[in-house]
Amino acid sequence: MKKLVIYYSFSGNTRNIAKQIARALKASIAEIHTVKAYPDDYDVLLGLGKREVESGYMPQIVPLTVDISKYDTIIIGTPIWWSSFAPAMKKFLASNSWKGKKVYTFATYTETIGHVGSDFKKALRGASLEAPFGIKYDEKKLVTPIPEIRAWLSKIQ
Repeated sequence: MKKLVIYYSFSGNTRNIAKQIARALKASIAEIHTVKAYPDDYDVLLGLGKREVESGYMPQIVPLTVDISKYDTIIIGTPIWWSSFAPAMKKFLASNSWKGKKVYTFATYTETIGHVGSDFKKALRGASLEAPFGIKYDEKKLVTPIPEIRAWLSKIQ
């Protein structure tokens, strides 16, 4: 079965985990990019991110160069923004059909995984969906033990 890791990353934490997952599973990988870059100023980004999540805003994203219809298993990764997935991930999820796909999700976070599980469930209708795996960071330092990540990876078929 062909596997694909798709992720959105702002700070690089989700990107680092996605790359490790793709290597471990010998999966293809694709990164979601917004057409308009987010501001580098963290305080400005916090306010903007909160407004976007709370309003349901979905930024324009650059089309991916991979065709998800060619993959049986898809692993989706996002950072947590205000207790949910990032707005760019919301746009990507809404722009694709998930019928018949086996989907595993992971989220990188610093405080809580929030309600991303129920959000993924709503966004990925038609998919066979596993509960999201949370990967905790303290800034750039990985907190979740590597053996826990490996145990989760071992469940991906």
